[in-house]
Amino acid sequence: MTSIRRFAVLQLLMLWQGGFLFYTSVVVPLGTQLNGPTGQGAVTARVTEWLNLFGAVALVLVALDTAFASDPNRRRAACRWWTWFVAFVCQYLLFFVHLCLDHFMDDARRRVVVREAFYPAHRVYLWVSTVQWLAGLLLVWWSVRAWRAEDRA
Repeated sequence: MTSIRRFAVLQLLMLWQGGFLFYTSVVVPLGTQLNGPTGQGAVTARVTEWLNLFGAVALVLVALDTAFASDPNRRRAACRWWTWFVAFVCQYLLFFVHLCLDHFMDDARRRVVVREAFYPAHRVYLWVSTVQWLAGLLLVWWSVRAWRAEDRA
């Protein structure tokens, strides 16, 4: 059961974190180049819904994994919980800010109609996403170390 749990956690973390990294580093620049900022924004409005869903599911599985793990190092377990908590708070904020951003767009979510509010909120979304991505990297680091220690114990 431990192997299945770890496999599921790893797969979801790769989908969530890898998807975020690939989307931000490859798809957004290429989509903007091909479709312009408005076209890419319409795609991003929909893709981020999926990334947020993947993040929420991954965080549930990481919490379960952390709760069921028998990591002999209490400090490392605390680090896992703290980085999970940061990622969780970020996920909550991302859901909320995403809703705000949607309200600043037209009904089809193809164009920004309330520009003066959209761009500051979008900047918040980008910063929160970055903090969450860093927390996700730390979650992977602490999880792999915990799994290694658990296997040795």
